[in-house]
Amino acid sequence: MAALTTRRTYAKQVAVCGPTACTRADAANATEVGRLLAAAGVTVLCGGGFGVMAAVAEGASRAGGLVIGVRPDIDRDAACQGLSAVLFTNMGEARNAILVRSADAVIVIGGSWGTLSELALARHRGDIPVVSLGGWQILDAAGEPLQATLTAADPAEAVRLAIGSRRG
Repeated sequence: MAALTTRRTYAKQVAVCGPTACTRADAANATEVGRLLAAAGVTVLCGGGFGVMAAVAEGASRAGGLVIGVRPDIDRDAACQGLSAVLFTNMGEARNAILVRSADAVIVIGGSWGTLSELALARHRGDIPVVSLGGWQILDAAGEPLQATLTAADPAEAVRLAIGSRRG
């Protein structure tokens, strides 16, 4: 009997996490990250809401990419434009674990408490790159930065680190 082998038959999936209340710079970065991910043939995962989530969805969808939103609720009116598909989990913040566990890499843009939880879940997972673009920086007790994430200076570097690395 031949051994069963499994092989990847789907595109790489990158979660892009960030706050609903984001800066213009964060929104611009997210739009460009979405565009670059779509151009690379990557499926974009996001929270499906507004702010960074809407910006990354817009960038990816305008570039012809596949964008999946993972919503914390069942409110169909709360999902942003630009999503190819939406998962309505009705699980509140627990959806952050679904989002991170479904990703091959995570890019964090900007910061909020929800974004911090996504970063922590991704980092705790330990087997995927976690890239920060203008987001949270984790410090030790002495105030020194921990190497919790890969740090990107711009959207192109964030995408390169996310799709070109195995681990973060």
